[in-house]
Amino acid sequence: MAEQADVIVIGMGPGGEAAAARLAQAGLSVVGIEKNLVGGECPYYGCIPSKMMIRAADSLAEARRVPELAGTVQVAPDFAPVARRIRDEATDDWDDTVAVERFEKAGGRFIRGTARITGPRTVSVDGQDFEAARAILLNTGTEPAVPPIPGLAGTLYWTNREAIAATEAPESLVVLGGGPIGLELAQAFARFGTRVEVLEALEALLPLEEPEAGQLVQDVLTAEGIGVRTGTRAERIDHDGTAFTVTAGGRTYTGQRLLVATGRRTDLAALGLGSLGLDTGARTVPTDGHLRIAEGVYAIGDITGHGAFTHMSMYQARIAADHILGEPTTGAEYHAVPRVTFTDPEVGAVGLTERQAREKDLPVATAIAQIPSSARGWIHKAGNQGLIKLVADTGRGILVGATSAGPTGGEVLSMLTLAVHERTPIHRLRKMIYAYPTFHRAVEDALGQLP
Repeated sequence: MAEQADVIVIGMGPGGEAAAARLAQAGLSVVGIEKNLVGGECPYYGCIPSKMMIRAADSLAEARRVPELAGTVQVAPDFAPVARRIRDEATDDWDDTVAVERFEKAGGRFIRGTARITGPRTVSVDGQDFEAARAILLNTGTEPAVPPIPGLAGTLYWTNREAIAATEAPESLVVLGGGPIGLELAQAFARFGTRVEVLEALEALLPLEEPEAGQLVQDVLTAEGIGVRTGTRAERIDHDGTAFTVTAGGRTYTGQRLLVATGRRTDLAALGLGSLGLDTGARTVPTDGHLRIAEGVYAIGDITGHGAFTHMSMYQARIAADHILGEPTTGAEYHAVPRVTFTDPEVGAVGLTERQAREKDLPVATAIAQIPSSARGWIHKAGNQGLIKLVADTGRGILVGATSAGPTGGEVLSMLTLAVHERTPIHRLRKMIYAYPTFHRAVEDALGQLP
């Protein structure tokens, strides 16, 4: 006989854990299932430990800017404090006991195992069957996607997980992939003294963002001594026990370590979504406004295709939990999804890029303000690279997208996210008071260029 529960949560990433705890605290019987670590990628291999590494690396870069601004300084990188902080403060040495206990104290039942949906209300966990009276909630996230490059399989390459767990910065590193994960880690290790080469198969870094942002980051990385090769696809990997050699575009690139940062993947077939009549060959699952993929089955987070971000998972978790509890809730909105790449300069973006807006046949106007030529950029001087790009729908007179790249790009993004989310008229944005001298004042400069 299947064990009964009100709600079964498969995947206890940030959103799954939050929704499961809330539902349990509301008095429902909740079974939370996770095969890896409760909390998901973010606290153990993603957001939190990587930003600890980036924070440390950025402090080294800022110290190296002192001669241009304030005198002399000697900088001696030491990766050991970073590794200790990641182990002690962020991950508890990759132990999720605290997270499991937190969920159980909220009233939930935790099971460590691999779950598979076997029907509209039924789940099997390593041979143990469960039936959900109210709902099944999926928050299974994604895993690093490893391309089938000849010679790669069987070698001790890194994904973001191994890179985060490193106890020392390697002497040299080849990075496959010029997206956020690859670039953040490439720059961080380079600032600790690692010789780094980045190979991106497409023609630009950060290919999902504005081309101006990708070029900005490329220029900065190159100036810092990082080799950047776009339009360069790895053709073969060789490993002799001490170093990797990557053959790409008629050249070879050698590194002590190889970081594969070529995207993320999920396995919808292994999750059993075929039992619900869904296409298991798809990359993501379609949901309705309340995150349902079938009657009584909800999905949140990476597998919904609206961005592999912790903040997306948490946003969707709130909506799904409200709906399961029968509480009033509005449907999910995705026209103002914020995202930040934590390179230096940070690249924050929200809503549509110019290309996406034109593909939707919107009447588009754009404007770009350069941070170095702004008052704050001029004052900041060393490390002031950045820009503000606005994408406007001239028919409605609103912003539909924006990019904020610069020393505090992710923070400046907040006002642009609000403007895009609330569809604030451009004429109202022009009449705001912008504090002087701030980085966000460059937004006013860009608004002045729009028709």
